[in-house]
Amino acid sequence: MSAEQKVTTEIKVQNKDLENLRKNFPQCFDKDGNFQLEKFKLNLTEKEINFSTESYGLDWLGKSYARLLASDPATTLLKADEAHNQKAENKNAENLLIKGDNLEVLKHLTNCYYEKIKMIYIDPPYNTGSDGFTYQDDRKFTVKELQQLIGVDEEKAKRILDFTQQKSNSHSAWLTFMYPRLYLAKQLLTDDGVIFVSIDDSEVAQLQILLDEVFGEENFVALAPRKTGAGSAATRSDSELRKLNDYVFIYQKNQLIFKQKLMGEKSFPFNDEGGDYLLAQYQASGSDATRSARKNMYYPIYLLNDGTLTTVESASYKEIILPNKVNGEDGRWLWKPTTFDRDNKKFIHFEDGKLQRKVYYDPKKDNNIYQVEKAWLDQFTNASGTKRFNELFEPKKGIFSNPKPVELIKHLINLIHNEDEETLILDFFAGSGTTGDAVTQLNTDDCGNRKYILVQIPEPIDKKKNKAAYDFVKDELKAEPTIFEITKERLIRAAKKTKDEIIVKKIAEKENEIKGLNGELDLEEKEEIIKQRTEEIKLLKKQDLSFKIFETTPIWEDYDFEADELNNQTKLFDESKLTDEDMKALLITWKTFDGISLTQELETIDLGGYTAYYGNGKLYLMNKAFTTDNLKTLLEKIDSDKKFNPTSIITFGYHFDSKNLRELSENVKSYANKKNIDIDFITRY
Repeated sequence: MSAEQKVTTEIKVQNKDLENLRKNFPQCFDKDGNFQLEKFKLNLTEKEINFSTESYGLDWLGKSYARLLASDPATTLLKADEAHNQKAENKNAENLLIKGDNLEVLKHLTNCYYEKIKMIYIDPPYNTGSDGFTYQDDRKFTVKELQQLIGVDEEKAKRILDFTQQKSNSHSAWLTFMYPRLYLAKQLLTDDGVIFVSIDDSEVAQLQILLDEVFGEENFVALAPRKTGAGSAATRSDSELRKLNDYVFIYQKNQLIFKQKLMGEKSFPFNDEGGDYLLAQYQASGSDATRSARKNMYYPIYLLNDGTLTTVESASYKEIILPNKVNGEDGRWLWKPTTFDRDNKKFIHFEDGKLQRKVYYDPKKDNNIYQVEKAWLDQFTNASGTKRFNELFEPKKGIFSNPKPVELIKHLINLIHNEDEETLILDFFAGSGTTGDAVTQLNTDDCGNRKYILVQIPEPIDKKKNKAAYDFVKDELKAEPTIFEITKERLIRAAKKTKDEIIVKKIAEKENEIKGLNGELDLEEKEEIIKQRTEEIKLLKKQDLSFKIFETTPIWEDYDFEADELNNQTKLFDESKLTDEDMKALLITWKTFDGISLTQELETIDLGGYTAYYGNGKLYLMNKAFTTDNLKTLLEKIDSDKKFNPTSIITFGYHFDSKNLRELSENVKSYANKKNIDIDFITRY
């Protein structure tokens, strides 16, 4: 099959929902491909689905514009930081740091990482009024263009452009900023994926409704408070009221899968005449777990000489059991004395001085664990995040304010109970790089193989607001003073510290353990321990601590054109302006669009003096001067090389004249028919 594609200026998120509707309900689309809702409703009975006439949602000035931004094509290409990526320690890295506007980056990632990200953590601007957040869009629409694109009247189009093209920190501006990023993030999550979003009081109410809309209200899991330990103004005013916490929203991609995998299933490991059961605590916990809260729930339990348990005072007892103290106060039991005496023989388990209750499996009930632990983020304060950051940047201080604690991110990663070796974790508001640091540490802790993708815009550092950071980047790193440079440097330093201090120490401990195995163990036990420790040492030595860097760069000026002009090879763009660097950026952008990971290097193929690039069944012919001899070499290689099986041959149309393209297309088609194989021939612009 031969085809012509306009790709470079059409990179955007695929609408998989619409594709599924087209596949399953083709009768609900008209001849122009428009979805007909009323036909769709008629295809479903009332028993299958209820179309409610009432709904609740969040609306704001700019919502239709935010939806446009989510579906609008990217305006950039991706290019590699070759100086960094070609260093020996980075050549095979599978972690990523990407410099650029995260909305642009997410659009590039939606093809190669669609439904491949297991966890997303973001710490977006809180819009406190003092955190520096302002919204300003670089897309330049006229009032008439915006009216046509999003279907609003002239007055509303003017109002939207007023705040999108000027610096604004209104709630509408913040929501317009967040919506397309969250929408694209959802496309990247696996079915059992989870997103964690940090926020404070300024936008917490708006964010929950926004997340409900994007991920579905039924996929809300929790809003977990986090004790920051650092007082900040609770309102946009100069109020004296200070707050000491922020929050982490948790949303799942798919409710059914999440319930099984994130929170886990209850296990009923024990069995008696009553059936399968698990053991749970008998002492109360929570806010009313003390004697003062429930006096009638505090009482002694007597263990009699015959093994009987009772609350009735007796002279012939072995032991008296009382609740443990809670914060210095007497604790309490879960049941009243009369209930205990009535049911303890069936429902109470007592062993080694520990009193527990039996919870039996009930086939009529939901036997999974869905509750979220209360006050579970109170130990991850900003102070610990600052301490870790300062340790990495000693003796420098004050370079980055209140970075998130590494232990917080590690805790969130552990919540997903993930044992998949291909785990991908994304943070597209990378800041100081805490998420990358956390992934590196966790992998070292358990010899895991998690990978991270971090995105950070090269936000300029204001010399007046943070002279220490500005001077550090400019004078010591010899780089443009931006937040991105701090992110990059933190990841480099965190990797070095992990390798030099943690991994070396762990390897030495395991080697010493092998050497110190004593004669009390039998040969089989020794061999098992040696095998296990040797494997752990091997995994520690293989830890991927490095990362590759890519960045967004604007599509070249005058590259935009209309599809019908391609047929006549109309040259609205002068390809002679393109440098080798430009062609490399185009190739990286296209391979990412074609679903090839950014960290995967394409294989260089020599076709008789012409260089082509190959990966995942795709052969890219990007360079000029492709000849008939090169074509002959290409077909011979397909015929003779068992490892070379291109299913698509993609040419850069501007570097081939019409005669070349016709010859290539016809010969590839003829060869494919002769060999009874499928090879698509694509001319791409």
